Amino acid sequence: MTNITILTQTNCASCVQAKEVLSRLALDYPVQVREVGLDTEDGRELAARHGVVFAPGILLDGDLFSYGRLSEKKIRRHLSRGKPAATTDA
Repeated sequence: MTNITILTQTNCASCVQAKEVLSRLALDYPVQVREVGLDTEDGRELAARHGVVFAPGILLDGDLFSYGRLSEKKIRRHLSRGKPAATTDA
């Protein structure tokens, strides 16, 4: 199972889009999604630690996968291969 953390903020269209993508992924892959607001202490700490420049930030098993608009194709390809998260391009 892949643990996915999504760092979000209010009034963020890209965050809404990312949550929709993750909902679809959950139908095809064994994932557990946790949403953390960037307005919380935990969210700010995770963003600072992983270099998330803007929302949404996506962490896969605790490693930065991307930030900004989430590419469904990119994350599906990654989950299909089962490789460690290592990219930071949006």
